Amino acid sequence: MSDSQPERAVLDFLSVHGIPHEVMACDPEFADTAAFCEKYGVLPEDSANTIIVASKKDPRQYAACLALATTRVDVNRTVSRLMSVKRVSFADATETFALTGMMAGGVTVFGLPPTIPLLIDSRVMDRSSVIVGGGSRSMKIRIAPPDLLRIPGASVVEGLAMERAEPPAGG
Repeated sequence: MSDSQPERAVLDFLSVHGIPHEVMACDPEFADTAAFCEKYGVLPEDSANTIIVASKKDPRQYAACLALATTRVDVNRTVSRLMSVKRVSFADATETFALTGMMAGGVTVFGLPPTIPLLIDSRVMDRSSVIVGGGSRSMKIRIAPPDLLRIPGASVVEGLAMERAEPPAGG
């Protein structure tokens, strides 16, 4: 595992907020969800993705959504309603990096800018633990879902995500 700046920021955040966790090293080639789950023997329902969403109109508003890999975030209804905007889309990798300092495959809920609310799909809370990004493609974090609520600005949302019709691709 490397000691990159985003990783250090994530570890510092976890420490400052007293969030119990397990650090997992990850081969960057296998950081995307489907590849990670296959290589490391993790069930997709125990893996959660952090998705940055953005309002379509200026001034841009952002939110971070945490959902199990077996689900997809309902941006068209639930997220747009929660953000009080008409249209929302997924932020692309460039915008996500500019906003968070984290690359796709490593984006995490820990250490996001304080202006970005964290929306957690209620299904995440049903798992005994989940694995989330660690700030880079080289690190993942295993955490007990109740500890996610120690993150300032975090809230659990019923129906934030919907079950996928097909298995997740990429991550």
